[in-house]
Amino acid sequence: MVELKVKARPIGATAVLGRIGHPQVTSETNGQVEVVTGASEPGFNPLDLMFSSLAACLVLSGRIAASKLGVLDKLAEVRAHVTGEKAHEGPSRITRFIVSFRVEGDFTVEQKAEIIHMAEEICTVSNTLKGSPEFSVEIG
Repeated sequence: MVELKVKARPIGATAVLGRIGHPQVTSETNGQVEVVTGASEPGFNPLDLMFSSLAACLVLSGRIAASKLGVLDKLAEVRAHVTGEKAHEGPSRITRFIVSFRVEGDFTVEQKAEIIHMAEEICTVSNTLKGSPEFSVEIG
């Protein structure tokens, strides 16, 4: 089995919004994204970013799972499409995440299912969304 070395990475993001314009989000590692606000504007809105985070975490975790299972050399592609259903009544939230998860490569159906299951267990984002994380808000 392959042993993976995990390097700690700063986590977090800061969003800034003026009287006009779009929110600008900067990660702790200085990655930047402009968040759109209009329904017809191309780009990422806050929900897109949440769905994107889950999709990206799942595919990365899928690759990690294939490596842990010793079958990374057979992996061609891991693909996750994530969407969801919004609550019809308040508070505004996503009530259901819908994930289409595909593993491409020279695998049996059982191996694909094992990679997907393990990826879901590894993924920090899916584990967080399934739980009830505590929020701590400081007024600055």
